[in-house]
Amino acid sequence: MHTKMKTAAVLGVVTLALAGCSSTAAPAGGSAVEQDEEAVLEIWTRTTPGSPSEEATQRLVAAFEEATGYKAEVTAIFDDFETKLAQRAGQRDLPDVVLNDVSQLGTMQTQGILREIDLDEVPNSADLSPQALEAGKAIDGKTYGIPYSAQANALYVRSDWLKALGLEAPTDWDEMLEVATAFTENDPDGNGQADTYGLAVPGSTKRGYASWYFSNFLWSAGGDFITKSGDGYLPSMSEPEAVEAATWFRDLQCKAGVIQPGAASMDTPPTNEAFESGVAGMYVTGPYMLPRFDGVLGADKYEVVPAPEGPKDSTVLAEGGTVYLMAGSDNEKGQTAFADYYISPDAQTYGMEGEEAFAIQLPVNEKVDIADVRDDPRWQTFAEAYKTSGRYAPTIPSWTPIRQMSADTVNALLADCSLDVEEELAALDGKLTAELLTQGILDQ
Repeated sequence: MHTKMKTAAVLGVVTLALAGCSSTAAPAGGSAVEQDEEAVLEIWTRTTPGSPSEEATQRLVAAFEEATGYKAEVTAIFDDFETKLAQRAGQRDLPDVVLNDVSQLGTMQTQGILREIDLDEVPNSADLSPQALEAGKAIDGKTYGIPYSAQANALYVRSDWLKALGLEAPTDWDEMLEVATAFTENDPDGNGQADTYGLAVPGSTKRGYASWYFSNFLWSAGGDFITKSGDGYLPSMSEPEAVEAATWFRDLQCKAGVIQPGAASMDTPPTNEAFESGVAGMYVTGPYMLPRFDGVLGADKYEVVPAPEGPKDSTVLAEGGTVYLMAGSDNEKGQTAFADYYISPDAQTYGMEGEEAFAIQLPVNEKVDIADVRDDPRWQTFAEAYKTSGRYAPTIPSWTPIRQMSADTVNALLADCSLDVEEELAALDGKLTAELLTQGILDQ
């Protein structure tokens, strides 16, 4: 995870590449690198080698080759992805295209390893959803990424438990607490044991999971981690809305006792298991879990509904994959063609096909209706959540430290019920202030 030392080391390697990236930057007349439209595009995708996800990407890239005539090779990397990318930057030999999380745009753009994208050269970008189009912009307002796959969170809830207790899926926070309490106290699985809980929570600090999960509740209460102010940002975790959200969320653990045991030390894998094994009856997460939960738990045992509405609304975290065109490529036309194809109706539709893993979770091209591809209303629930309630994290030079610092605080509040919420959030704002200052985006 983020530490000052690790970030400095990685950025140090990337800094060595800046001379290479800047020397290959396109002057007014075009690219300074000799171009070759026959050059094979090297595509890096951040996923586990040999996984169904890699296979799905391979299928879609093969379709790109057939549709356009360009050639491409896919390399799947998961462990130490950023370090390996930085090493290639240091060698002045970046891959042509990187498929990575949308949240990495700020970091990669700040490192100087991306080339700016002219949307006029990407015709299908005219049909991108507004939030996807905005998510491809860096803090300077220029486009450095093309989101190609989206995801937004909704509530998974055990429908068999609801039926057993005569309940309905919750629609707001009050109802969510009522259902969570009933799931915890009223033996919904009928085994005579006090071994069930209301809500599955990945509360670990690892990769900032506690903050990642809490963002759904923070934003639904009208709060935020940082807020735009003038030409920069200000920390906002000590604002009343954030305090309300953090207090409500922490009380699920410290007063109601409806969160699964050990949540503060759990990232997503054990939290997924808590839901599918019958430890917890509700879970806020994305559509990518549908194939797994159908296979392990059974589609007849749970349902998917919109995230319960908070004090303000039901805003949920939106994420997804983005096409990044890397600096120094000798086939920029191929790069641009790849980005354009990946968001085309044909690619968006084909990428959603499959049973186990998908190159495209939710389409970002507004001409594509997920209902035409997947005859499953649960997917439509996620698509509607993305369209009406989905919110991406802000694209700042580096979102990672913001997420990690806030995760540390949320985790501490879950792990130690004696801590004062307002004091901890005020202390967090102090850390966020320093970080925003370090990134040069603090409004002063």
